[in-house]
Amino acid sequence: MSKRIKGFKGIILSIVALSLVFTLAGCGNKASGDASKVVILTNADEEAVASMETALKGAGYEGQYLFQSLGTSELGGKLMAEGDKIEANLITMSSYFVESAQEKHNMFKDLSFTTNALDSYPAYYTPILANTGAIFVNTAVLKDKGLTMPTTIKDLTKPEFKGLVSVPNIMDSSTAWLLVQAIISQYGEEEGKTVLHDLVANVGPHLESSGSGPIKKVKAGEVAAGFGLRHQAVLAKEEGAPIDYVDPTEGNFSLTESVAVVKKDDATTELAMKMAETIIKDARKDLITNYPVALYKDETVSDIHKPAHSMNFAKPLTVELLEQHQQFFKDAK
Repeated sequence: MSKRIKGFKGIILSIVALSLVFTLAGCGNKASGDASKVVILTNADEEAVASMETALKGAGYEGQYLFQSLGTSELGGKLMAEGDKIEANLITMSSYFVESAQEKHNMFKDLSFTTNALDSYPAYYTPILANTGAIFVNTAVLKDKGLTMPTTIKDLTKPEFKGLVSVPNIMDSSTAWLLVQAIISQYGEEEGKTVLHDLVANVGPHLESSGSGPIKKVKAGEVAAGFGLRHQAVLAKEEGAPIDYVDPTEGNFSLTESVAVVKKDDATTELAMKMAETIIKDARKDLITNYPVALYKDETVSDIHKPAHSMNFAKPLTVELLEQHQQFFKDAK
């Protein structure tokens, strides 16, 4: 009996010893700085993701990251709900969502590299691109319908544009925020609600969930005019489509999307920081081609990409302000 007990104790001691060996080995690997793949969650569109991937591969990071694209609302919801427990190491996202997530969770690490940005930004993010809003028209449809060229957003509320206008829905697309902000800035909330109501009435079934939806309908000739991203209309015109763009007198507002590193304090975080630096220093030369807004020193854009009525949001952008403007939109319908 005694021998059997001694044998059992021996087996237990052996298992404990082996466990210690494996545990120490595991600690050794972590201490050596091994990093797993960097998970990158992004709300950027295909062109922006392609530019970032080209830069990362060019810097020798191929196979060391995983890109996953999510819609703005979906990724924003994850950031606000999960904080630093999110599976991502690196985020590219609308800047206002990055700021709101940081305020709620303190989840991002200060960037460890110099950005040389033209404007000042918090230490934990820097923009990868900016989008600017504008009106665009299908010149052939305007001619066929006998419509005059609009110069303001309010012009699109005229009876002759009924059923011939497309705009994005602020409940789904941050591009629509550029439209709503322009209306509130020019007309105030009381008159602005009337302008927005009349606009949505003219839009009818052409209220789009995607920021790119209106330009697609204008290019296809389904509607005569739309509101969306200015650079998309400039590109369509350069490609020979019957498209022209108009800088509304209510103002060309812009939104930035930024890169931020999730604070996980491990070797993967260090690798994510290096990739963030690569995106800013190597991908911008491609990003500014598709999103022609100068954000860093020594960047330039051609005159056609400089909006005539560039304006800034009156208040700091937050998720709470977006929700207020979404409610303004719903009340105006």
